[in-house]
Amino acid sequence: MTSVAHMIKGIGPKLVPFFKTLAIYFVVFIPHDQPSVLATILKCLPSIGLIVFVILHTRSTGSDYTFSKNIIAGLLFGCIGDAFLVWPGFFEAGVFSFSIGHLMYIRALGFKPMCPRTGCVFYILGVLGVLFYWLNIQGILILGAPLYAGVIMTMVWRAAARIQTAENNWCRMCTCLGAISFAVSDFCVAYIQFVGKFPYDQLIIMTLYYAGQFGLTLSVLDSTLEESQKLQERVTEHVKID
Repeated sequence: MTSVAHMIKGIGPKLVPFFKTLAIYFVVFIPHDQPSVLATILKCLPSIGLIVFVILHTRSTGSDYTFSKNIIAGLLFGCIGDAFLVWPGFFEAGVFSFSIGHLMYIRALGFKPMCPRTGCVFYILGVLGVLFYWLNIQGILILGAPLYAGVIMTMVWRAAARIQTAENNWCRMCTCLGAISFAVSDFCVAYIQFVGKFPYDQLIIMTLYYAGQFGLTLSVLDSTLEESQKLQERVTEHVKID
């Protein structure tokens, strides 16, 4: 059994809390316009399930704790942002919390390889997204919206840049798709905030959002595979020397 297949088989049980809480959220499905403590808990539980997964995976594999710690921090600030967005009047606080979460993801993903052209593409998309809503943006978000767009597009850029290398491409593709899904989800959230509701908005936004967090969380598998491959290379070199 290959290391990839072995890893896929091993992560299933650790993801049970995430998928169970995800199912509960969509089954109960409390509308966004009915804020409550229960709605807050149900919305945050899937992210907590992902945090549990990262902790269990890191402990069982002994993988890079620094990388996992940054992913956990990103999920935690995303969870706090989720809680803020449930309640009216806390949109700006939610945006700030998610911004910190994205910075944690960026810190985990790093800046190698750079791939500046890829970055330019995503930054242009970010500018276009802000311009789409610009006439409806008011208050502190006149500054906050462009800054948030810059942060999340940097996160998407760093996730996309990682698939330029050949190693662990399946995992890096999941991370990239997760980052893009997260950005599209936020664009839809902005539409509700600055323009108005659209059909099935909550279902679309939360599906994209949880897919995004799931994809970004899977980056811890990439970190584990990298370490495994480096160890195998060292063993191979040692054998050749002997």
